[in-house]
Amino acid sequence: MIRVAKTAGFCFGVSRAVAMVEKLISEGRKVYTLGPIIHNPQMVQSLSGRGVMIADKPEDAEKGATLVIRSHGVSRSVSDRISELGLDCRDATCPFVRKIHNIVAQHSSEGERILIAGDENHPEVQGIIGHCSGEYKTFNNQKKLEELLNNFPEWKNYSICVVAQTTFDIKEWKNSLKILQKVCTNAKIFDTICSATSDRQSEAEELASQSDLMIVIGGRHSSNTNKLFHICQNKCKNTYLIETADEIPLDAVRNAGRIGITAGASTPASIIKEVLVTMSEEIKNPEESKAENFEELLEESLKNYNTNGRVHGVVVSVTPTEVRVDVGRKQTGIIPLGELSSDPNAKTEDLVKVGDELDLIIMKTNDQEGTILLSKKILDAQKGWDDIAEAFENQSIVHGVVTDVIKGGVLALTNGIKVFIPASQATANRGGDLEALLKKEVDFRIIETTGRNNRRRAVGSIRSVLNDERKKKEEEFWAGAEEGKVYTGVVKSLTSYGAFVDIGGIDGMVHISELSWNRIKHPSEVVNVGDTVEVYIKSFDREKGKISLGYKKAEDNPWEILKNQYPVGTECEVEIVGLTPFGAFARIIPGIDGLIHVSQISDERIEKPEDVLSIGQKVNVKITAIDFDKKRISLSIKALNVPEEAAEETTEEDA
Repeated sequence: MIRVAKTAGFCFGVSRAVAMVEKLISEGRKVYTLGPIIHNPQMVQSLSGRGVMIADKPEDAEKGATLVIRSHGVSRSVSDRISELGLDCRDATCPFVRKIHNIVAQHSSEGERILIAGDENHPEVQGIIGHCSGEYKTFNNQKKLEELLNNFPEWKNYSICVVAQTTFDIKEWKNSLKILQKVCTNAKIFDTICSATSDRQSEAEELASQSDLMIVIGGRHSSNTNKLFHICQNKCKNTYLIETADEIPLDAVRNAGRIGITAGASTPASIIKEVLVTMSEEIKNPEESKAENFEELLEESLKNYNTNGRVHGVVVSVTPTEVRVDVGRKQTGIIPLGELSSDPNAKTEDLVKVGDELDLIIMKTNDQEGTILLSKKILDAQKGWDDIAEAFENQSIVHGVVTDVIKGGVLALTNGIKVFIPASQATANRGGDLEALLKKEVDFRIIETTGRNNRRRAVGSIRSVLNDERKKKEEEFWAGAEEGKVYTGVVKSLTSYGAFVDIGGIDGMVHISELSWNRIKHPSEVVNVGDTVEVYIKSFDREKGKISLGYKKAEDNPWEILKNQYPVGTECEVEIVGLTPFGAFARIIPGIDGLIHVSQISDERIEKPEDVLSIGQKVNVKITAIDFDKKRISLSIKALNVPEEAAEETTEEDA
């Protein structure tokens, strides 16, 4: 039995480029292509026989000829050179490739580094590099990415824009994403692998796993064909890469029971058909293998590939209610506003503009009116659900925007799909403010998917991502925790006995006694929730997860200030803060009081201090003695008016 992949043959970009060249030939023009139009020597030779020349650089094209830029695209400098030379040029750059050019041009102009997944020597990647205005790097597999990040560790902290060659290996891309999402937390990742490439590789892998013999048809210099070959070879050891029917392994074909056939994006239908016809003549039991239907099978598979309801169009007009597109057919393509986006508040003029290229799905064809009703929303949703299913399977992180706060949770929009996030999974702690999430960008995981087709439903969890981030920060903290280490943190909550401070993913407590050198009744006298504070570790217990923090600094110790600024003999103004039968207590500086003995209050004998002094009164005194061990200070008003030696004798006697 022989099965042909439905995705075999020309992709949209290649088909468009070849069609453009053939149209120019039919118009009688002298045609040059900037490099081989496709990576298929037979097609290139065929076009050469019809007068098409290959130019290695713009200068090689004759004056008066038409130069065609192939689907791989070119760098900005090459485009500029073509303009400088005034050449008649037709641009067949694949829309998917042009999208990558726009992405890297924008993000590199904003100062971001560009990371490109692909073969640096491939023409498509060379063209992408040519649109980078800043630093860039390339990698062609997971191993090379790991080496790159090890050799250039500073890239882990940069703002990075990541794109992929349109024909990059899907599995390598997924493996690379796991590394990027874990290591490069500032990376903006754009999945720019062509959907046709993704479908082709997935189908080839499945077909190879079910076959005894696998035939891959395509040019040996074609990147996507070689990737198909390696993908198939991993699933089917008897895999052959051939360019023409002459290379068919006939003995292997005769002895195989189940044969699978796929072809690269640059492989013409004529070559695929020739391979099938040749194989049909070699297989002796056509009834069993159904070889007599090969040509019909091919025609049907190509028909399915080219008219499976998907089209690519260019926007030609925009109105408030609909968008009209040119899809390369006689009919006019129409996209109603409701089929353009899943956002009910969206406006056509905000979503597209004339000249934009869109992938669409056909909803209805009206031959009488000459129109095709198209939908972008459905195609986006289909891809969106594929991404949701993959994210659920891999438990990868999904990025979205919270669009609604509803009963029981919130709705987050990602790739045109609304995901329900229950209140219990929407914030780090239960009872969090859901309204604060509205219109905010969030990361979450898919924790449940149910239903089919139009009744599908996905449930997400923001908390899952937040918990992972917190665990990661906790591990980083404990790995470097040591007593005395200083942190900048944020006050998260206050209690009667202290303040809890977030010091980078983990909370520590500053006891009330550690908040101030002065006696305070509540932490709010020193700090408030939300304050950014500098603290240090006094002690910690990793097993119990407890961290004791210090806030007050040694240099702020009032006794140190007194020692440095108020030595014995200093005259200063103080405030009376307490009265006793034996004297008055006076505040020298915040946190330190001294005693004015009753005998040192006045030159005249007084019965009790309140006869002369009152609470809050400010008086001038002299510091006559300091006992740092017992934290006692003697003050005297009377000593201001007597010789220093006499004052000291009197003070010692009073003390």
